[in-house]
Amino acid sequence: MPYQSILLFMHVTCFAAWFGTVLASLFLLKTLESRLTGTAEHASEDALLLREFIKRETKVADVSFIGVIISGILLASFFHGWTLWVSVKSGLIVLQVALTMGYIVRAIQPLTYPCSAETFRNWYKLFAISLGMFALVLGVTFFML
Repeated sequence: MPYQSILLFMHVTCFAAWFGTVLASLFLLKTLESRLTGTAEHASEDALLLREFIKRETKVADVSFIGVIISGILLASFFHGWTLWVSVKSGLIVLQVALTMGYIVRAIQPLTYPCSAETFRNWYKLFAISLGMFALVLGVTFFML
């Protein structure tokens, strides 16, 4: 099997795993929403569950992100070349991480549970940013590269 195919497989698999961690978090938060915005009795229990999940999900997302970066650099260096569109895609990935991390620090970390439904919507805004950037990266990848 040629090295390019192996690297491309790794790149796509890592990207899918990174995307999957975001979707898994979205589904868990949607499931826990009523309990995290409800009474204090359930909220403390579920907040602990959420923190533990996010800690483990972050490890998977970090490994997946590093895999995307390393395989992408190797693909660009040895097979595809450093074209304008590769640079655009790289910039979009950096922008995605910057926007996501910035929003987490500003709006998600200060959350305490139970919280109001309006405050809980900050989670959905985070997913809108992240999933929107995934769509943009995929659009550039499939329609412009």
